[in-house]
Amino acid sequence: MPANPCACADHPFADVQVLAFDVFGTVVDWHGSIVREMQALYPAVDANAFALAWRARYQPALARVRAGAQGWAVLDELHRAMLEEILPRFGLAHLSEAERRQLSRVWQRLDAWPDSVAGLARLKTRFIITTLSNGNIALLTRMAKRAGLPWDCVLSAESFQAYKPSPAVYRGLARVFDLPAQQLALVAAHHEDLAAARDCGLRTAYVERPLEFGASQVKDVAPQPGNGLHASCLLDLARQLGC
Repeated sequence: MPANPCACADHPFADVQVLAFDVFGTVVDWHGSIVREMQALYPAVDANAFALAWRARYQPALARVRAGAQGWAVLDELHRAMLEEILPRFGLAHLSEAERRQLSRVWQRLDAWPDSVAGLARLKTRFIITTLSNGNIALLTRMAKRAGLPWDCVLSAESFQAYKPSPAVYRGLARVFDLPAQQLALVAAHHEDLAAARDCGLRTAYVERPLEFGASQVKDVAPQPGNGLHASCLLDLARQLGC
């Protein structure tokens, strides 16, 4: 096993025992997966525009739940409601109930980024690895089973009845593992998620996913202050952590 750089007292992850992962965009390629499925099932539809339109309703849907304007609903239910909103725009209002249900569950069938499975397997040799996602437990479990994601634990916003970036999610993680916040780290491709985790005392690592929204909307993945680590992919993160 490689030497452990975390053994140095001044390493930002020296005390970390648990790595918690954002999933959508960080570990799995939601955009590319939806595009591939749409191209196979409905080739006349602009698959890129469809994927982006569906995802554009994600944060507003979560915001309604956080604000109390809508009661608690798991993400599978919210994804179905978002889908219903966009189907007419893309000429798919004719889809049957079975077709709508099948399409709405594409989020359970997302493909991992090419480095994810190997990167997680390496990180698992030194750390407990868990999801910390807004996805619900059934969604995350089915996704992991299909994509071969080797989680030690599956934690969801559903576990805490709150959606990120609510502090209840990050504090709930500490409660589940009975650890102080500084012994936990969030790994994500989203700076707002990482900032919220830091506000709750967690360590943070940013992972570059420049094509999260596809080639038409390349993300700026430049390092930002505050994150303890910045990695090009999960294999790079494993290397930096001596895994």
